[in-house]
Amino acid sequence: MKYIKGFFKGLIGLILLLILLAYLTDYEYILKGVRVVYMTGHTTAFIDDYPYFENMELPASTKPQAWPKHTKYNQVQPTETLAKINNQLGTVAFLIIKNDSLWYENYAPEYGIDSQTNSFSMAKSVVCALLGKAIKDGHINNLDQPIGDFYKQYASAKTTVGDLSSMASGLDWTEHYTSPFSVTARAYYDDDLGETILNQKITEEPGQSYKYLSGNTQLLAMIIEKATGQKLADYASKSFWQPMGFENDGLWQVDDAENALAKAYCCISSNARDFARFGKLYKDYGNWNGQQIIDSSFVATSIRARFKNDPEYGYGFWLSNHLGKEIFVMRGILGQYVITIPEDDMIIVRLGHAKGPNDNRPFSSDFYTYVEEAYALINQ
Repeated sequence: MKYIKGFFKGLIGLILLLILLAYLTDYEYILKGVRVVYMTGHTTAFIDDYPYFENMELPASTKPQAWPKHTKYNQVQPTETLAKINNQLGTVAFLIIKNDSLWYENYAPEYGIDSQTNSFSMAKSVVCALLGKAIKDGHINNLDQPIGDFYKQYASAKTTVGDLSSMASGLDWTEHYTSPFSVTARAYYDDDLGETILNQKITEEPGQSYKYLSGNTQLLAMIIEKATGQKLADYASKSFWQPMGFENDGLWQVDDAENALAKAYCCISSNARDFARFGKLYKDYGNWNGQQIIDSSFVATSIRARFKNDPEYGYGFWLSNHLGKEIFVMRGILGQYVITIPEDDMIIVRLGHAKGPNDNRPFSSDFYTYVEEAYALINQ
């Protein structure tokens, strides 16, 4: 018995020592990661994690605009392939909008039209849309404005706001989702996101090629806040949530209550119908039912590849030519998608717990299946 007691005393002592070391070495955010992820039965960030963080509200529009229902709304059953992949990957919402009308939607048990789930990196597209709005409002000159105009530590850098939004900044950032010691993990769980970002340096020639870095979007958001004098969630609410008739409240995770700096590279909690509004906004070149919210030329630039050798990315949006279609996409790490196909006036939204495997294509395999099966449904 004394050996068992000794073992547990030693174990407790080791745990306390590790906790102390975490605080002494400024890695205490790992403790929060353990509490939020592993102590809730998960192994990574998950779509329902917003209650474990501080959030700023994105209030529903005072003049909500419901999506009209198509004359063929929900008249078909999902194909066998679609039903199988949705079950395997834990899809919680699958929605098709055709000609600006709800054509099909389906939700998993315990989820529905009002459910809030984490956007993850779909938020990057929203931040880049806010850049377009800030340019239109005169707060930022254009895509070529240097970031050194906003943060003096980057005064000697050639990086522009356009470089940040097109993932071509040269920023010293390691995009790593599994190591608890990575800057990506620190950004997600630490309580001073601004300090983390501003410690990053420009170490490569900007504007030369695409390199996906979440730090780009976070720094861009901080620039938008400085330029507008508004918190990101407040500016998003004024710019998009209110005029575009969002029907439900949303949330944008922040680092902590004191700083209230939005996790701009991720973490808007909303629902499939409201996420879809950004597909319509960009499909219509920044015009929302007669109101020009973002300049059309900015939208056109955003949904075209900046670099010939990197055709899968524009300015905040992913790009695809699957099935010979010109497609632009908002995309999150666990298979969150707003897929917009302008030539067929179609928007596909998928939200869920997991994505398919990668097979050396720009998107994981599930993306291609969702597009194919949406057309299979439409053509029935």
